[in-house]
Amino acid sequence: MSHLIAPSLLAADFANLQRDVEMINSSEADWFHVDVMDGVFVPNISFGFPSVIAVAEHATKPLDVHLMIVNPDQFIEEYAKLGVKNLTVHYEACDHLHRTIQAIHAAGMSAGVALNPHTSVDLLSDVIADLELVCIMSVNPGFGGQKFIENTYKKVRALKDLISSSKSSAQIEIDGGVGSDNANELLAAGADVMKSTSLEPSA
Repeated sequence: MSHLIAPSLLAADFANLQRDVEMINSSEADWFHVDVMDGVFVPNISFGFPSVIAVAEHATKPLDVHLMIVNPDQFIEEYAKLGVKNLTVHYEACDHLHRTIQAIHAAGMSAGVALNPHTSVDLLSDVIADLELVCIMSVNPGFGGQKFIENTYKKVRALKDLISSSKSSAQIEIDGGVGSDNANELLAAGADVMKSTSLEPSA
C-alpha cells in the first residue's frame, strides 16, 4: 500500500541537528515531522522557532509541523515564513477552528487538525472538506514511548468514512506508537501518513 513516512525530529540529536536533518534528506522518508510543544497545552516543551529555523535551513523535504500549543493562531504567519508545508493545530486548542483553518490557507500552507484520543472524529464534520490533513493521536500528546491506543483503528475507519462521504481529499496521519506490528493494520483501516519515532523510518 502506498503511504507517506514522516520521521519525528524529537528523535534527533539536538547537538547534531544538521547531521540528522541531512540523514533524513538522503533517506526514503517523505516529510519532516516537527512537534512543537509549549508546556501548557501539553506538559513538555520541545522545538521553538530557533530550532525550526535551523531545520528549515537544511531540510530538502517538506516540513510537517504539529502545534501542540495554546493559541496557535498567533504563530501561523511565522511558520509560513519558514516555508512550512503542513501546519497542524489541535481541535482542542482552537476556539474558532474554521477561522484558524482559513488563516493557515491564507498564509499558503496546507491545514491539518489533530485529535486527541478522547476526541470524536464526528466533530470535524463541518470542516473536513476544508482540510488537507487530519492527525489522529494514537497516544496521549506530550510524551514519547507510550503504548499504542487500540481504539485508533476504529477512529481511522470512522474518519475514512467521513472523508469519503464529504468528498474531502484530506489525508490521515497517525501519531504515536506506530511500528511494524501495527502499520499494516493502520494502512488497511485507511491511514495515509505514518509518523515515525525513528530517524530511519521502516513503517
